[in-house]
Amino acid sequence: MSKFKIAKSHSNRSGTRTTSVAPSLDMTPMVDLAFLLVTFFMLTAKFRNMEPIEADPPSSTSLTQLPEKVMLITIDTAGRAYYDISGRGVREKLINRMMVRYPGLKMSQDQMDNFAKMGTFGQPIELLPQYISGDDDLKAALDEAGKGIPCDSTNNQLGDWIQEGYYAFVDDATEQGVTKEQLKLEGLRYAIKADANTDYSKVEKVIDVFRDKQIFQFNMVTNLEGSDSNADASLTAQ
Repeated sequence: MSKFKIAKSHSNRSGTRTTSVAPSLDMTPMVDLAFLLVTFFMLTAKFRNMEPIEADPPSSTSLTQLPEKVMLITIDTAGRAYYDISGRGVREKLINRMMVRYPGLKMSQDQMDNFAKMGTFGQPIELLPQYISGDDDLKAALDEAGKGIPCDSTNNQLGDWIQEGYYAFVDDATEQGVTKEQLKLEGLRYAIKADANTDYSKVEKVIDVFRDKQIFQFNMVTNLEGSDSNADASLTAQ
């Protein structure tokens, strides 16, 4: 882009005519930088998956943020349990392990890929393929009519997700060269996020599932006191 300069001529006291040039500013570099930044954010942004559940946890003064390597169990006001675990590679290994544990669970490669990209879900094993392949309307209908992931003593699918999720996380970390010592220091964290209005007996039922899998250290997700947004979710140690 060319620089435009406006020349002005005037006479000084001695009668000599001089010419002054007004300063100009070339905005081309700033515009180029703005487009580069926009392009960068468009290419690197991660879009948030549609969540099938809304849970408003209780408040606390804890400032500990939810870690990246976390297995999160969410419980709504009806006591329904939903599952999520971070890491696409972890989820790829997880669904393969669950297909071995549940031979009746049949999935195509596309369904497995979609599961690896999916976020929180609360469907039983038998409805999972239909849920993954469905559009947003079907998923919403299944979520509304569903009862969450079963966690009864006779059908403890939630416990199987928790156990296989741990093994999938370890397998994925080992493939990436993480040592056992590093896993002890920076391993998978477990968290429970329950709505403030959820009956505690429903929360305790999920806690019992963790205990049954010999997991005794986990965190409760809370909102930062004074905030109305789940974006301020923090952890309270249990």
